Amino acid sequence: MITEPVKISQSDVRKLLSAASPDAALLYLYITGGNRPEGAEADLNLSASRCQCAAATLRQLGLWPEEHPTHIAPGERPSYSEKDVLEAMDQDNSFRSLYGEVQRLLGRSLNTEELKILLGFVRYLGLPADVISVLVCYCKDRARQKGSLRNPSLRAIEKEAYAWAEQGIDTVEEAAAFIQTQNVRNSRIHRLMNILQIHGRSLTAAEDRYAQNWLDMGVDEDVISMAYERTCLNTGGLNWAYMNKILQRWQQQGFRTAEDVRSGDRKPGVRTGERQLDAEEQAAIQRMMEEG
Repeated sequence: MITEPVKISQSDVRKLLSAASPDAALLYLYITGGNRPEGAEADLNLSASRCQCAAATLRQLGLWPEEHPTHIAPGERPSYSEKDVLEAMDQDNSFRSLYGEVQRLLGRSLNTEELKILLGFVRYLGLPADVISVLVCYCKDRARQKGSLRNPSLRAIEKEAYAWAEQGIDTVEEAAAFIQTQNVRNSRIHRLMNILQIHGRSLTAAEDRYAQNWLDMGVDEDVISMAYERTCLNTGGLNWAYMNKILQRWQQQGFRTAEDVRSGDRKPGVRTGERQLDAEEQAAIQRMMEEG
């Protein structure tokens, strides 16, 4: 058990709080205190399933001491034939059941090419049937969140399946932890979009990269709101690159809260809200004027 004080970085604290998992936080403290994960169930009085879920959450947060192995073998992807599919349907009861479940979830019959993809999930990626079912449900929900009224194609699901396999997501607990992490992140993105007055549309790929990077910085939403206000005042509207420069500079200066910004990001004798533009900001505005 823990015998000495445990030091936790601010970024790790934010990750643990965002996960909203007491078991994960407890397991993190246990391991960080120098204990081996194998003893967590007994020492922390956690059931095997709770311990597995907590460990899966820590892996998704990047806080697990060991990397989870990938199940994608090196080399080219195997190419399955119609004969392979027919044999699997005839001889493999679990694959036949999986085929029926996926058809039920997607609300349609699968053609031969789609069955080849499904067979690859099992044989090449090594994903269990219950994890594949969770994967299909996740892809359906994500399509709905993006405004699509149609179920995703097997090709779209295949792309996500490879991403899961690369991350070592091969149990229902791992899948649940991943989905929970994504839901929390999507919720934060939605709140960020409200701050930026973006409504009625999704973020573009470039905008999403900026937004994800800001979340990874671990700054408060109030700080993002202040950066947005300053960007609008100085440039006349939302400029992602300009706002990114502000947040990067505040991060380098160690500003994490609105109070940090108010007390630290101003020049002597200048009231908050009347801060002079620095050389970098002036240059950015000049470039925008020249390009415009």
